[in-house]
Amino acid sequence: MNDLQCMIQGCQAKVYSPAGTQHVCKEHFLSFLTWRRRKGAQMFVHYAGLSMDQRDPIAAEWSKTVSTVDAPSTTASKP
Repeated sequence: MNDLQCMIQGCQAKVYSPAGTQHVCKEHFLSFLTWRRRKGAQMFVHYAGLSMDQRDPIAAEWSKTVSTVDAPSTTASKP
C-alpha cells in the first residue's frame, strides 16, 4: 500500500480510502463525501450498490471539481 497515491494530481498526502479503483487521502475523502451528499441521498444509495469499476466515473466526475490548489501537501507544518 506504500506505492499508492491520492488520485488528485499534486497531492502527496497519505492514502486513506478507495475512490473506485483509485485512492484518496483523508482530506479528499471527506471532500468526496461532501460532494456526494450535495448530490442528494439517492447518490449514496446508488454509489453503495456499484462495484469498484462502476464507481470510477463518479470519482472522475468529482475529481474534476477539485483544483490542485485544494490538494493538501505533506510539507505543511502541523501545530
